[in-house]
Amino acid sequence: MSKGFASNYRMVLLATGIFLCFGGIGVRLVWLHVLERDELLKYLEQARRSFIVENARRGNISAARGEILATSRTLMDVGLDPHMLRREDEARWPDLARLLGIKLDEIQAAARRAPETSEDDGPDAKPVQWVKLAEGVDEAVYQGDPARHILGVKDLKIRGVYGNRVYRRFYPQNSLAAHVIGYVNLQEVPAAGVEHYMDFFLRGRDGWRESERDGRRQELAQFRTREVPAVDGYNVVLSLDAYVQHLVENEMQKIADEYSPAKATIIVSDARTGFILGLANYPTFNLNEYNKAPIGALRNFAVADVFEPGSTFKIVAASGALNERLVTPNSAFDCGLTEIDYHNRHLHLPREAHEEAFHNLTVAEIISHSSNRGAAQLAMLLGDQRFYDYVRAFGFGQKTGFPFGGEVDGLLAPPKEWDGLTITRMPMGQSVAATPMQIHCAMGAIANGGILMQPQLFREVRDEHDALVFAFKDQPRRRVISEHTAQTMARLLMGVASSEGTAPDAAIPHFEVAGKTGTSQKVIDGKYSTSHHVASFVGFFPASRPRVVISVIVDDADARSPRGIAYGTKVAAPSFRHIAEQLIQYLDIKPVDPLPGYGGFAMQTAAADQGPRR
Repeated sequence: MSKGFASNYRMVLLATGIFLCFGGIGVRLVWLHVLERDELLKYLEQARRSFIVENARRGNISAARGEILATSRTLMDVGLDPHMLRREDEARWPDLARLLGIKLDEIQAAARRAPETSEDDGPDAKPVQWVKLAEGVDEAVYQGDPARHILGVKDLKIRGVYGNRVYRRFYPQNSLAAHVIGYVNLQEVPAAGVEHYMDFFLRGRDGWRESERDGRRQELAQFRTREVPAVDGYNVVLSLDAYVQHLVENEMQKIADEYSPAKATIIVSDARTGFILGLANYPTFNLNEYNKAPIGALRNFAVADVFEPGSTFKIVAASGALNERLVTPNSAFDCGLTEIDYHNRHLHLPREAHEEAFHNLTVAEIISHSSNRGAAQLAMLLGDQRFYDYVRAFGFGQKTGFPFGGEVDGLLAPPKEWDGLTITRMPMGQSVAATPMQIHCAMGAIANGGILMQPQLFREVRDEHDALVFAFKDQPRRRVISEHTAQTMARLLMGVASSEGTAPDAAIPHFEVAGKTGTSQKVIDGKYSTSHHVASFVGFFPASRPRVVISVIVDDADARSPRGIAYGTKVAAPSFRHIAEQLIQYLDIKPVDPLPGYGGFAMQTAAADQGPRR
């Protein structure tokens, strides 16, 4: 054989090698496409297939007349996929940093993240597919605005940089009704107020779709197999009136500026239904910056804090004695007594709050002059158990039914736990502790003809198309006193806001203001303090046809006040009048024709009564 030709041996060897190579490829193809097909398809589908979550939009919270108090803004969380970046795009990174409001170093650090490892680099590490650069980016910044020639993140066309649409909670009115609305925290968890209590209606239901993505992480819609649309949350309409709420909070700020109290609460409600029109606490906080507020400022003092109500509590003993027909408005008591016999016990009566000495006072005068000894004698006529029953009937010692805010029961001991002085001290608002809302509702029972109402805050629940889902109605709890007694008490309480009463500064000509002042000493180190007080005025108007109930309660103003003791008549009554005067115009409350004073009314009532009933 010529040397120019390969030997048969070499030819066979080469052919065998080529055959084995192609045979190996064939075997490998059979292995991949037949034997291992199912297992490998799992990896392929895992790489391309994905579940894409469609976030539901949280419903709005609005005031009674439609003003938005809480809403959800559409924002973008922008990030990058490290292994999708191209070197030629690096020149546009400074523009990206400027649009996102971050440093260029942050983009460079995110781009250096190894695509095959995760942050923890543990044994179960997964490839890094997205590194967040900025969250809460305005949608206009991300999309751009061609009409105004504004460049957006998408216009940079940087491969591997994209955003995910999210919703962030926003409170347009900032601190308005902060303790009522509550907030959604940074983890998107509703933490307080309406946001937490009505979360079932507000949160909606996230949707999702199963689809595939291409190498640029863009969805391939033609491969979408299953889809469940997101359902937006319902909108909640409150009974709060935005104007009334502004009015209340402005008055609260005036109190804060003048007296620097430790705490304060103002409540305004509809006298006929119990729906809350305004509720403000001091100190307050900005809902958009809740994380900067002191922990103490987040408390809803109206339902979560208790204090001794003081003279505002005297409505219980007076109402009970009148309702049982044990007295008439003209029944007289010797309020100059310092001691009295009661159930075979010799008891010391409390001192009067004012320096002037009272002697024979009618029931009407006991109310208008706020006599401690007179209130004690009215309670003694009822007796321990019956007086206690009226206290409970007016809602003390139990929750009012306000739906959230950490409401507490207050403190009210049963008669078997009373000491020898309780029957003389509780009628004047000591030896009992109540929340501002309990006191407000008790006065509301008189304004509403003797029926105790549950405080209501919600008007309606509506869907995203504004269709009505559910409407809330007023909820009477029970009848406390007869309608006739309630009318009598309303007239007697008018004497408080008169020239002869303890709160002349609360009076509004021609509008029949009925109410009660209160100035309770705070217990400091186990003793009643002479310099720390809670000042209050709780009332309603017009007395003959009540429209609104207003409570103003200011805690510890006197400790910083240059005027000495901050009595309810000094601190709270003027604020009641300021609020009431503005509500007259806003709610179109009509003036009332002049009527006989409470004394003349008392004479008429006495004639109508059938006399005392023991």
